[in-house]
Amino acid sequence: MTAYDDRPNRIPWPPLLYSAAILASVLFGWFFPLRWLPRPFSDVLFAAGWLLIVGGLALDLGAMTTLSRARTTIWPNRGVDHLVSSGPFAISRNPIYLGNTTLMIGVGLAAGIAWFILFALFAAYATQKLAIEREEKHLEHRFGKRYREYMKKVRRWF
Repeated sequence: MTAYDDRPNRIPWPPLLYSAAILASVLFGWFFPLRWLPRPFSDVLFAAGWLLIVGGLALDLGAMTTLSRARTTIWPNRGVDHLVSSGPFAISRNPIYLGNTTLMIGVGLAAGIAWFILFALFAAYATQKLAIEREEKHLEHRFGKRYREYMKKVRRWF
């Protein structure tokens, strides 16, 4: 019996990490504003930001819906019941985390707050180290060869 039998983590790291990154982005943006690009570049970044926000939300909602339909947990600190490889999981093994990161970067671009971009990358890295790597061990332990085959076909992020 390993630590990954029943669940990948005891703490739901991703929601905590992304929430902390959002809070830090707002606070740093308020107290330590960074220069932003002038027009017309800022207008292009604003539009690109909104596209990323819509894409990130679509990815998040699509992945959550796919997990719900498969009747498995969305919580990163609970054990899974089924290996999900359809929908957004056919293009990323971690579409919710990819969606969250994309969403934060989009907010940073649309709002003109570079801290969102920096802290989004930090949150993604911390999520990989504290959650994704443990989740992969949990899934490999639970599903064995099926999960290893899935890992060969679908990349961790994109």
